[in-house]
Amino acid sequence: MLSLPFTRRRLLSDPKKLGRWGEKRCEKYLKAKGYCTLARNYHCTLGEIDLIMSAPEGAVVFVEVKTRRNEHFARAQDAVNHHKRLRMARTAEHFRRVYRVKDRPLRFDVVAVVLGDGRGAEITHHENAFVPWG
Repeated sequence: MLSLPFTRRRLLSDPKKLGRWGEKRCEKYLKAKGYCTLARNYHCTLGEIDLIMSAPEGAVVFVEVKTRRNEHFARAQDAVNHHKRLRMARTAEHFRRVYRVKDRPLRFDVVAVVLGDGRGAEITHHENAFVPWG
């Protein structure tokens, strides 16, 4: 799909398109691992979570997707700083209250999608990337 030069150029010229592209690749990747999608781009006044998935073992997984052209300057997962973690935790708590998720374990994952040099995206799944509630 990305082998056409104009498509790649267009994708790289728009950060929002690149981000949405990465989220779609991530969701497809996780579904292939047995996850089920509960929500995409869940947002409330407290923040936004890219994907909320149900893991094969039953955990509700809040996924932050970081899509990058490359990782020459920094790793994609390093962009999930303390402030972002706090916002994700608050948003996850809101989701849990609204949808009455009580008896299922919660987990926070980060998925890095790196476009690279055109051979296809490299996807790295960091399970349990952080624990916001200590």
